[in-house]
Amino acid sequence: MGAEEEELKNTVLQLRETILQQKETIVNQLGTIKELTSKLSRCESNSDDSPPSGKYRGQGSWRKDNKNTMGDLPRDPGDTIDHLGKTMQSLKDRLENLEQQHLRANVSGASFPNELRDLLQRRLGDLETQLLSKVAELEEEKSQLYNETAAHRHRTESTLNSLLERITELEKGNSGFKSPEDFKVSLPLRTNYLYGRIKKSLPEMYAFTVCMWLKSSASPGIGTPFSYGVPGQANEIVLIEWGNNPIELLINDKVAQLPLSVSDGRWHHICITWTTRDGLWEAYQDGERLGSGENLAPWHPIKPGGVIILGQEQDTVGGRFDATQAFVGELSHFNMWDRVLRPVDIMNMANCSSYMPGNVIPWIDTNVEVFGGATKWALEVCEDRLFDS
Repeated sequence: MGAEEEELKNTVLQLRETILQQKETIVNQLGTIKELTSKLSRCESNSDDSPPSGKYRGQGSWRKDNKNTMGDLPRDPGDTIDHLGKTMQSLKDRLENLEQQHLRANVSGASFPNELRDLLQRRLGDLETQLLSKVAELEEEKSQLYNETAAHRHRTESTLNSLLERITELEKGNSGFKSPEDFKVSLPLRTNYLYGRIKKSLPEMYAFTVCMWLKSSASPGIGTPFSYGVPGQANEIVLIEWGNNPIELLINDKVAQLPLSVSDGRWHHICITWTTRDGLWEAYQDGERLGSGENLAPWHPIKPGGVIILGQEQDTVGGRFDATQAFVGELSHFNMWDRVLRPVDIMNMANCSSYMPGNVIPWIDTNVEVFGGATKWALEVCEDRLFDS
């Protein structure tokens, strides 16, 4: 429609310009006619005053004294009148022709708006039809969207109800916890699907202390009490006893063997400290330092944003567990700090004279998830430890 309107506008402008030019031409022709009429009158007047023949005396003086005012007219008055008559007739014919053209232009200009109006009405009718069709399509889409939204809302409500029921069951199951830290995670089988997961992650650290209570009688090797994996390095921090090997600490996939022995089926408190400065490490069992070393991943910062798994060694971040490396036993009070604790603080926790939650990872019920059949049970570890003695 845009191209047709533009063409019609151009036609109107051309017609208007033609009419203006024709009017200007008519005015010029009328001026010429007036000028010729005036000259004709002067010629007729001169003809009446002159002798009838050029043989009379004074003929030469007439030609000399009277100027040829027509310029290109014949000098003979009779020829001049005849020439002017033909010129006037020609001008009249041209004037009539211009007037007829002007009349036709006016008639065409009068009918043109009607043609444009009809064209516009047809185009508006087409647009109205298209608009009604589009409105119908939108109404249909709106109806479909409403149905899909209702179905999605129903599914969401069902999922939320299931989650609420599950949360209620968990709250009832954990009602025996006297405080948020008085519980343990039980991993009774050596499988690749029983594990716990710490919801929080670690920041970038240049030193750390990790402490926990654990109990295991698995053989050979207790497996992996915990592992921390980050993108690009699944063995960022790992504590593992695999097969007949001693307990090992891995940092950035570098290994140090620890002089710990905890597979007697009793509760043991273990702590491990490490600092990036020279890669210094220390290993504590039941409050006593049993070993230390250096050059374990020196000057390597612990990378942030990884996943802490209880009971499994990670081959990829958060997954690809190997059943032969799984921890079998019970864990409690898993805490982490971003500094090296003093030996006295470690001793006080081991003999149950004080409890220090980790400033990076505290042992709290809501911060620990269990999967694959792993369970959480109420536990007062210091009292339970007395029964082991």
